[in-house]
Amino acid sequence: MHSEHVRLDARPHGIVLARPLLRALAIAVVGGAAFFGPWPLPAAGAAALGLAALLAIGSVWQWDRTRLLLTSDTLSVAHGVLRREQASVRLSRVGAVEVRQSLAGRLLGYGTVVAGDLEIHAVAAPRELLGLLNRALADV
Repeated sequence: MHSEHVRLDARPHGIVLARPLLRALAIAVVGGAAFFGPWPLPAAGAAALGLAALLAIGSVWQWDRTRLLLTSDTLSVAHGVLRREQASVRLSRVGAVEVRQSLAGRLLGYGTVVAGDLEIHAVAAPRELLGLLNRALADV
């Protein structure tokens, strides 16, 4: 019986933070502008700033808690803060591995990796992961 070795332990590409952080920024701008209005707008502005901060912190926390793990036996992705979920596929059951990248993905270095039934979005450096997967599949 052989022991399982970790070949990659990574987070998703930072691009997943772009949309939620832009949303938080927009709410913060509106909240900041409300400070210059008559009462009760400053109170609503303070609430909007608090909401923006919570959205930003929550998004970064969720990103930080999402992990892509490649071992000598499995490829898995785990995500979630309050409720953890994990999906994995045994390398012995993976046939073809596919990398999908949009133009933005190619320019910024992220993409989607499909290995068997597992589809993982926003993978940083997906071509490097493809190389690691191919080497791991050759060892299986």
